Amino acid sequence: MRLLSGFVRSIKEECLDRMILIGESALHRAVKEFVSHYHTERNHQSLDNKITTPEFRDVQPEGEVLCRERLGGLLRFYHRKAA
Repeated sequence: MRLLSGFVRSIKEECLDRMILIGESALHRAVKEFVSHYHTERNHQSLDNKITTPEFRDVQPEGEVLCRERLGGLLRFYHRKAA
């Protein structure tokens, strides 16, 4: 139950409280984007700052840092460009 309450708090504070949603489809899109960010891009403190299911497995120690944005820049993920 604690994991679910942590997710609900995260989506509310990091996403939904910062948006004005017009219609049900906007809510569905925001939730879908947040869930993707939450599982593949966001670090989790309870998992030693690891990502649940990382899209990029090998972290490059050097190289250009790129930024991926979701929901108009509300959610951001930084990663190094593959060599």
